[in-house]
Amino acid sequence: MTRSTNGLQEVFSEVAGSYDLLNHILTLGLDVSWRRRAARAGARLGGTAWLDVCSGPGEMARDLARLAPRGVQVIAADFTPAMVEASLEKSRRSGVRFVLSEAGALPFADGTFDLVAISFAARNINTRRELLVGRFREFHRVLRPGGAFLNLETSQPPQGLVRAVFYAYIKTLVKPLGSLISGSKAGYAYLSSTISRFYDADQLAALILEAGFTSVSVKRFLFGAAAVHLAGKQQKPSGQRPSRKTTAA
Repeated sequence: MTRSTNGLQEVFSEVAGSYDLLNHILTLGLDVSWRRRAARAGARLGGTAWLDVCSGPGEMARDLARLAPRGVQVIAADFTPAMVEASLEKSRRSGVRFVLSEAGALPFADGTFDLVAISFAARNINTRRELLVGRFREFHRVLRPGGAFLNLETSQPPQGLVRAVFYAYIKTLVKPLGSLISGSKAGYAYLSSTISRFYDADQLAALILEAGFTSVSVKRFLFGAAAVHLAGKQQKPSGQRPSRKTTAA
């Protein structure tokens, strides 16, 4: 199943008011701790400008803002007006600046940010492999040399039994409960379908390296049902190949 930009905006407009609540319910609250751990990993890298792209309800942006030292600007970008409006309402005291922007055409100059983060959204721009790589290249473009790209996303558990249980959970609970609470049957039919169709952690790491990043580390959560990828942009020494490191939690 693929969606146009307008189609995706319609989906996220329908679920904007309940999106973060549903994520908490459907992950049994684990998305909160995963996002905070990812934000801490990104914040430890320092810098003065951090971007949360495809920000949705703005939770990652707010987590980053709570960790940001004085003088660090946190910007959140999303392409759905309803999502930006909902984020603004929840983030008035956070210090986060919100921008309406599509992920493939960010309104920032080359080398603007020290950190670009995205959480639980990469799978929604995975309508075509080359489109996802193109978005990663855009994130690479707006990063300064030495900057980092942080991706938190659902993944494919490597063990067959765990993967079967994971898919059954999505089919029997995520789709119907999401539709019931949000009132958007079509929205959660689409959003639940993206989970099982997305790349596994190693495949995603390879796509990130293809986009121009010179290193990527992977940390898996909950038997591989989710993963954090942390990639670096830097000058690659002559003859040195991009590197990849994988850990589990």
